[in-house]
Amino acid sequence: MKTSEQLRILFKKHLDNTCSPEETQRLMNYFQLDEDREILKELIIGALETQDEYYENDFAIAKVLGKVDQDLFVQIKESAHAIPEDKNKVLKLWLKIAAVAAVLAVVYIGVYFFNNQPEKVVTVPTITVHDIKPGGYGATLTMANGRKVSLANVVSGEIGRESGIVITKSGDGKLVYEVDEKTSDPNASNTLSTARGETYQVRLPDGSLVYLNAASSLTYATSLIENGKRVVTLSGEGYFEVAKDKQHPFVVKTDRQEVEVLGTHFNISSYADDAVEKTTLLEGSVKLSASGNSKVLKPGQQAKLIAGKIQIGETDTDLAVAWKNNEFVVESEHIENIMKMIERWYNVEVVYMGEKTNQRFSGKVSRFDKLSKVLEIVESTGEAHFKVKGRTVYVSR
Repeated sequence: MKTSEQLRILFKKHLDNTCSPEETQRLMNYFQLDEDREILKELIIGALETQDEYYENDFAIAKVLGKVDQDLFVQIKESAHAIPEDKNKVLKLWLKIAAVAAVLAVVYIGVYFFNNQPEKVVTVPTITVHDIKPGGYGATLTMANGRKVSLANVVSGEIGRESGIVITKSGDGKLVYEVDEKTSDPNASNTLSTARGETYQVRLPDGSLVYLNAASSLTYATSLIENGKRVVTLSGEGYFEVAKDKQHPFVVKTDRQEVEVLGTHFNISSYADDAVEKTTLLEGSVKLSASGNSKVLKPGQQAKLIAGKIQIGETDTDLAVAWKNNEFVVESEHIENIMKMIERWYNVEVVYMGEKTNQRFSGKVSRFDKLSKVLEIVESTGEAHFKVKGRTVYVSR
């Protein structure tokens, strides 16, 4: 039976770098249990109070802080109101360290960016290239009259009016549709498209919010309604937070399937160059239809559409929506799938030289990192090597 004293001993051993691999894993697992949160909060604050700011560059504390979830962080932050002024410096130090902890945790994970020999630690090499910046917020809106608007460059405010709809760019960068009057042209449609290296959000007339990943497009009637249903057509990848409306089901069409919902959160990855189309449900329920077959998806499940057949299984939903949270997160993925993500976000071409590695990779990297850092982390496994010339990435074993 685990006691609070055992947890405190493990925490101290971890900071002193005397934990065995098994003890370290046990400590990391404790962060998943609600019953341990108060103890862990006390341990973290205590560690920050007794130690100085060398923790900003310490991998041990980075790994611990990297495991602390948002709820625990908020608890520690809010406790500042109940702590005497002379103790407040502890929380200020916490906030400062938490800001850099995510970066350190990414580096820590990157050094161990999955190989079949966990005990093998490889020094991260330096890739000297003309670096390539990550993608950013931007898209092109094609309106019903054919007018194209680059949303990265347009200022906030009204973009246009058509078919009884007012289209604006909000202060935080979203595209927003509002019904101003009865739609006069039900056939009028808009297309929101992102190029490689772009991502964007749109608030549809019904209040539904859609996040578009890079190299994707969303087409919809300006009123959103078609034959009594809210209908959009997706190419690429999108995350949907659908507003509830029992009278008007929400339908997402792709080249290979239809997904129908009333109100829910889900992700669809439907890139033309991917053999598998994935639909991941976070909450609510959806019905998928493809090639005359239909399946109902439950929260925590993912449907894979392969050659017209729908396969459903349990999944880690965080993996599917990591891109929306500005992260690359992969679990046991082949190099080809990782490089596709890099192609789309960094707007590069990928060329394979010789035989491809069969290794599967797992890890997490911020989408705000430059290309060189992402490649260094993958290369640190010793299973793949890269050369970058212009906007072409050459991959070899």
